[in-house]
Amino acid sequence: METRAAASRRLIIAITGATGAIYGIRLLQTLRKLGVVESHLLISSAGWLNIQHELKLSREDVHPLADVVHSVRDVGASIASGSFATDGMIIAPCSMKTLASVAHGFSDNLITRAADVTLKERRRLVLLVRETPFNLAHLRNMTAVTEMGGVIFPPLPAFYNQPATIDQMVDDTVARVLDLFALGPALAPAWQGLNGPSQ
Repeated sequence: METRAAASRRLIIAITGATGAIYGIRLLQTLRKLGVVESHLLISSAGWLNIQHELKLSREDVHPLADVVHSVRDVGASIASGSFATDGMIIAPCSMKTLASVAHGFSDNLITRAADVTLKERRRLVLLVRETPFNLAHLRNMTAVTEMGGVIFPPLPAFYNQPATIDQMVDDTVARVLDLFALGPALAPAWQGLNGPSQ
């Protein structure tokens, strides 16, 4: 699929089979609003199940949110090569299966191949891992990805900013994730301390 908007920056967004499909969808919506990033979307079969179950969305609803949509089976896609420049990749949510594949370099589909490329090219890879509680294999896989340069970012809600809705908690997480890529002015408000800004 051809891009719909010329952009100087590119981000890969993958949605896999863990609860929290809203994070991937909100990332796409936010990038669309920013208008400065070309988004490349990947969704696993289990990711689609969660999108349909949790959000009641169809492919017709989701695909227009991205500039480019890739099949997870298309290992010959542009994003499978390090020569195709991107700012990095976000897997949101990231299942434990996907985490394990990334941790062990098991590039069996385009999601894990693109993640492998992101790491080998020393670009930023952010995994919004979703599972609880963690077992030892999960923790070791997270350590391995961290040692390779990836960022493990469980989408844990922050309560210090007193969110009133689930949407506000999701938006806060998405803003903090995107701020890791320095796409422009910070999206997440900076903490000013309990007593407000210093005078």
